[in-house]
Amino acid sequence: MKLTVNNLAILPLLALMAATRVHHFGSAWSLPDASLAVFFLAGLYVSNRTWLAGLLVAAGLLDYLAINQFNVSDWCMSPAYVFLIPTYAVMWLAGRFFRMSAAAGKSGLALFVGLAAVAASVAFVISNGSFFLLSGRYADMSVVDYSVAVATYFPAYSGAALAYALLGLAVVKAGRVLAHTRSQQKTA
Repeated sequence: MKLTVNNLAILPLLALMAATRVHHFGSAWSLPDASLAVFFLAGLYVSNRTWLAGLLVAAGLLDYLAINQFNVSDWCMSPAYVFLIPTYAVMWLAGRFFRMSAAAGKSGLALFVGLAAVAASVAFVISNGSFFLLSGRYADMSVVDYSVAVATYFPAYSGAALAYALLGLAVVKAGRVLAHTRSQQKTA
């Protein structure tokens, strides 16, 4: 995984994931987890596909450190943990799809938000559905009861992903405007 100009976007994305992975929904002391948006933005802005595997490894290492070094709860550690791979892959692929759409001249804020929202929704179903089925923590709960219980987390889960994705888009757009303005000033 060579760091090229196109792949330098991975560095702030890794930093964002490391800074926010401690708590899913945030607290008075931490920001909400940005991992979903990190995978979406990496799919969009990082050209080397092998960084998907790199981000998955980084997420696993960050979880390991959080649990073993910072006393973060291991509640989510179960056989369902492996389903974070397709959860994050959905976000990555949505980012890649937007990238291909933009290259084909079919981009826009509505498509960006729509793809991020749909991908976050699918990611929510994968991660929560696999946890229900494989964690062993809900053997006495029906699918309907579990779905109703976790539905309360959906707005924060998808909302944080959308907010971070939009913030990432805004930062990139602002950087491009500044770079264009500077190049115009140099030629003038």
